[in-house]
Amino acid sequence: MEHAALSSAAAMFRLATWHLVGDPLPRDLPRARLLLRQSTDAGNADAAMMEVALTANGTGAPPDWASARRLLEEAASRDIEIAQKHVNLLSGMDIDAQGYPRRLPPPEKLSDTPLVHSWRNVLTADECAHLATSVLDLLGPSTVVDPRTGQQIAHPVRKSSAAVIGPTRETLPIQAIQRRLSAMTGTSVSAGEPLAILHYAPGQEYLPHVDTLPHEPNQRVMTALIYLNEGYLGGETHFPGIGLTMAGKAGDVLLFANTQEDGSPDARSRHAGLPVRNGTKWLATRWIRNQPLDIWASRG
Repeated sequence: MEHAALSSAAAMFRLATWHLVGDPLPRDLPRARLLLRQSTDAGNADAAMMEVALTANGTGAPPDWASARRLLEEAASRDIEIAQKHVNLLSGMDIDAQGYPRRLPPPEKLSDTPLVHSWRNVLTADECAHLATSVLDLLGPSTVVDPRTGQQIAHPVRKSSAAVIGPTRETLPIQAIQRRLSAMTGTSVSAGEPLAILHYAPGQEYLPHVDTLPHEPNQRVMTALIYLNEGYLGGETHFPGIGLTMAGKAGDVLLFANTQEDGSPDARSRHAGLPVRNGTKWLATRWIRNQPLDIWASRG
């Protein structure tokens, strides 16, 4: 009987993922949420953790941080080890009932044109490690957007490994960090793209580039960089047009504007990730759009 229940839980979880992806079944986010609930009730730990993420980020229903927190604590009470780890991480964060920070350190202004701000020690070592390890199974060669097609392609301008933390992997600690970035930038959390994690090995770099997208009405108006580790040589963030170089330490955040007041791309925001000379560099990037972004619209 127990084996049958576990098999049913796995089957419902698979159906839920098919409805999320939109293949081989049509995309149906509310249906996926219902199946995840049923799979969780039947004992599937993966479904429980995915349900937590989607409840908080508003996939298939309005975002509900309080319910997501309750679901996470229920999962931890059922001895789901990863859920308890996430509860412990959240317990160390000074956040309100909606997952937003109660206070933030003041920024340091590094440039007026373009606007560049930095914050020191905004993330703890455990939070940085959580971000970096969340995509270890997904890391692959980094890509750039093809200006002709808008598609992601490999390009020699960008030499690193990268992975995106999609909505199903947005743990509550990750979503709390996203809310922290939202508060720091004065933007809606829904305007941020999914966090991208970058790994640079010795000799790897990101040549000078801008973060704005070609032919995109909902433009990337800001970029937030989170430095996840230290102890490497090189790898500074360099703005050649304004003569600014930032060497971040673990937990630091760098924010800069990509557009001018009229919304057009600002060439002065051109920047590079200088070559790593020794050790490895981990970085998280959050591109922030002018308007809220439907992260499911371009998926599947």
